[in-house]
Amino acid sequence: MDKIRLEILGLSSSQSQAGSFALVLGETEGNRRLPIIIGMFEAQAIAIEIEKIIPNRPMTHDLFKSFAHSFNYKVEEIIISNLKEGVFFAKIVCSNGESQMEIDARPSDAIAIGLRFEAPIYTYESILAEAGIVLTDEGEDDIAEIKSEIKSSKSTKEPSSEDLKNFTMDKLKEMLNDAIEKEDYERAAKIRDELSRRN
Repeated sequence: MDKIRLEILGLSSSQSQAGSFALVLGETEGNRRLPIIIGMFEAQAIAIEIEKIIPNRPMTHDLFKSFAHSFNYKVEEIIISNLKEGVFFAKIVCSNGESQMEIDARPSDAIAIGLRFEAPIYTYESILAEAGIVLTDEGEDDIAEIKSEIKSSKSTKEPSSEDLKNFTMDKLKEMLNDAIEKEDYERAAKIRDELSRRN
């Protein structure tokens, strides 16, 4: 069965389930999109790797990476392998250079781990045909909006990018350390972006 390469287009708050997020994957060679509903913690694990934020303590997916490296295993690819009654299934394809094995996983965990190994993400035509959304020309505007919502899990109390401009560099660094200590990686990403803009 031929595999179709996917890329992560973004994360956005789920309109259908409170506290959940839509992870939007897209064909690298096409215009179909595959939205997968995932939990808040999995969304955070994906977002901090996309944003290249280093937490103070290793997260579960970082621990998996360290464990795999200790035994000379690497993740070769992630496959969104099945769809049953609206639930997606995935496989993590690992190798130690001599043998290859597939590990069953939730797509959110598989993708969070795959990102840490820079592994490609694939699915099959049957899954895209059943659950994919085909974009028309007008739909490209929606994708631009989705891409801009990669950090959409912010709280209403969190300072906006506009508010961050009012703080000194020292205060921003203090806020960044505080956000990382509290493991609020979405907020940390915004503060880091503001610091980067000033440098």
